[in-house]
Amino acid sequence: MVTAALRRPMSAALGRRARLRWVHLLLGGALSMPFYLLTNTLVSLFRPDGNILFSSSLVRQFGVLFLALGPVAVTALHPLVRPFEGEAARVLCGVPREELALEPGRSWAARGRTAAWCALHLAAGAVVSGMSLATPPAALYLIVLPFLDGPGKLAEVAWLRVFTGPGVLLAPVAGCALLALVAGTSWAAGSLLARWAPVLLGPTPADRLAAAEEHAHRLALRNRLARELHDSVGHALSAVSLQASAARRVLDHDPEFARQALAAIEEAAREAVGELDAVLGLLREDGSSPTAPAPTLADVGGLLERTRAAGGTVECALPPGGLEKIPPVPSREAYRIVQEGLGNALRHAGGVPVRLRVAVHDDTLEILVENPVKPGVRAGVPRPGGGRGLTGIAERARLLRGTSEAGEHDGVWRLSARLPLRGEAR
Repeated sequence: MVTAALRRPMSAALGRRARLRWVHLLLGGALSMPFYLLTNTLVSLFRPDGNILFSSSLVRQFGVLFLALGPVAVTALHPLVRPFEGEAARVLCGVPREELALEPGRSWAARGRTAAWCALHLAAGAVVSGMSLATPPAALYLIVLPFLDGPGKLAEVAWLRVFTGPGVLLAPVAGCALLALVAGTSWAAGSLLARWAPVLLGPTPADRLAAAEEHAHRLALRNRLARELHDSVGHALSAVSLQASAARRVLDHDPEFARQALAAIEEAAREAVGELDAVLGLLREDGSSPTAPAPTLADVGGLLERTRAAGGTVECALPPGGLEKIPPVPSREAYRIVQEGLGNALRHAGGVPVRLRVAVHDDTLEILVENPVKPGVRAGVPRPGGGRGLTGIAERARLLRGTSEAGEHDGVWRLSARLPLRGEAR
């Protein structure tokens, strides 16, 4: 039990993680030396007693080290210091990557934190490095002192006089205590750096805000891709499925109708490929590859033809001034809303008549899609794995600061949307 109790602190002080943190501290001590020497030289110019580097006064040496932290902090304001120190803390201190910001520091808040970290790292590293260089020889001397003929000339050193005479038997214990002091100091300093690394080298509030905005942008792009794929490719596949089913049923006794259905399938597939290319163009961030233009309300004629070819009956009322003058953004979103409305009628209502009305009133584009609900059909209930179309319509309207409604009223399924023609999208 005693052995197990001693094993844990020894593993903490001498284990692999402790050794890596000791190397990290030695790296900090090595980096502090140029600043220490420069500061010592500058201070020596104003001191009558000469160079402090070889002074036996620890107070003076620590004073120079403290002054050297100023140039350290100024140098650490460079943006590239942050990823260098962050990577060293990750590898040697064992700090998880997700708790560190490994990109260059762009804001002054990030640079200031990096400067504070470098001052802490180099100060702790200088202390541990000095102890690691000076203490082991003294500890080894004390351990072997009982086997020597006394301290000799070293007895003139004040602290060695304790180990003269009978006190020499305490020298090995003191030597082991010095080694334990070095190991304990290194462990404490390494643990301190590991605790403060996420605070000083981690993301700043501005970094977290930028990451949240980037995540929101990616999420918005994913939702947009989902809406485009659902409305464009989903509508085409629904039409193809209905046309193929109709062609299969009449293939033997009405080959002409089957040929027309196959031609309609070919046209629908061609249109779907074009729209798929337009949707995939959203993924090309550099814009280096040409993509097919997204359809607008000006292309609603082809959409009506494909819907009718799939077996739907559509009564259409369009504004007298035409659809070409409608601004591109609301026109594109309105086309997708009409496409989803007609697709829902084909998928869920079958061959019932559909009424489409598009109107412009007071700088507002109004869309209405109506169709009777067949008896036994539960309108508005999504099919398994589906039901994303109405959500996509609501998102499209909301992004343009418009509104949309969908529901059954007196046996008629009604989808309506109001989109402003002026103003910026959100």
